[in-house]
Amino acid sequence: MERENQFVGQSQSILDAVERASRAAALSRPVLVIGERGTGKELIAERLHRLSDRWGEPLIVMNCAALPETLIEAELFGHEAGAFTGATKVREGRFEEADGGTLFLDELGSLSMAAQERLLRAVEYGEVTRIGSSRPRRVDVRIVAATNEDLPSLAEQGRFRADLLDRLSFEVITLPPLRAREGDVLVLADFFARRMAAELRWEEWPGFSDAVMDALESHDWPGNVRELRNAVERAVYRWDNWEAPIGEIVFDPFDSPWAPKASVAPSAARSTAPAPQARVTFDFAAVTDLREAVDCHERAIVEAALDRNRWNQRKTAEALGLSYDQLRHCMKKHEISAS
Repeated sequence: MERENQFVGQSQSILDAVERASRAAALSRPVLVIGERGTGKELIAERLHRLSDRWGEPLIVMNCAALPETLIEAELFGHEAGAFTGATKVREGRFEEADGGTLFLDELGSLSMAAQERLLRAVEYGEVTRIGSSRPRRVDVRIVAATNEDLPSLAEQGRFRADLLDRLSFEVITLPPLRAREGDVLVLADFFARRMAAELRWEEWPGFSDAVMDALESHDWPGNVRELRNAVERAVYRWDNWEAPIGEIVFDPFDSPWAPKASVAPSAARSTAPAPQARVTFDFAAVTDLREAVDCHERAIVEAALDRNRWNQRKTAEALGLSYDQLRHCMKKHEISAS
């Protein structure tokens, strides 16, 4: 997000978080990373892995919110051939893939209670059992988990296992939002702008005007570093004169006097029933690989929803019951683009 395996910034809040990650890296203990979207949780996971003795082994990343609940356990623990309809081949789960290395579980708070129970056993005993098998397999995996939710509160409400939370929180690293990283906005903006100027093959980097720098520092940055990067790169890309300082920046790319307004039919406004989902035709009898079938089905659903919403990604995410980041993850995963 900022640069590979490294944070850009000089604020004490981010330096403290990075230092804690560096110290925790040497121990093969679970680490829980907490932070708002766009704060760099996966960067911390990468740092914990690269600075550990496991650096030469796999770093396996799994977004727990990107899969249907019915497939989470198969994804984590694998399955035997014939374990369920469509499971024609033996498949290792993410734990076995990460054996000897690190497993990064993003969006941890979205796991079902059943999946949490099985995850607890894997963490506690270092064993996983594929679906359809009775034989546990030993695995040596370091767990790094991340969330933007208040897991202690969820545990108090009975929505997250307190014993699992205890086992995953040997160290807890809470990443500060960009608005709390004093002095880092302009440092990051300069970094992203120079990178974009080089990509555009500008002869020089002219800098920002005073007005743009004031705007950058006064913005609240609800999307954190990811939003900052997009805004800065967009401003450089749209600027025509590389000899003059960047004089304009747009924070909301959807803001336009010609943007379509959401309209709700009177009958739909009175109804509280959810809108019917698009029907996607799929030949389940021809399934020979479960992961390929799920990916194909998921891609078809996402593309159909994007078409319905005229490729407005925020509206599409809302229609599918996803966050904007979750939709972007799906689009990246399936290489879906408007072009």
